[in-house]
Amino acid sequence: MSGAKGKGTFRCSRCHLSCRFDYFGQRPPFQTALILLEDAYVMKDPFSPDERQLVLGSHCSVCQQPVCVGTGCSVFYTKRFCLPCVLAKADEFPEEIRKEVESKNTEDIQRFE
Repeated sequence: MSGAKGKGTFRCSRCHLSCRFDYFGQRPPFQTALILLEDAYVMKDPFSPDERQLVLGSHCSVCQQPVCVGTGCSVFYTKRFCLPCVLAKADEFPEEIRKEVESKNTEDIQRFE
């Protein structure tokens, strides 16, 4: 999945955040000093005059679903994982990751009650 692709719309499979993106891949052309650790959906920061970027999301390395990177939808541990996949394989992750996912999952449940 390392092929770069242009503009489109990113939509998180968990929270359904929908936002335009300017680039998908590891090396955004508008930020040459940046190399991401994963293929990600990136947009130019509309409030930054110096072409900064916002990383919106990526794909879960297990189920391949698109997920947000900065919310309670996923965690990065050597690769990107959505919360359901982490919970399904919890015994394969370190305790710190399990605790992070449990706290995010609790926050999600409280937010939707």
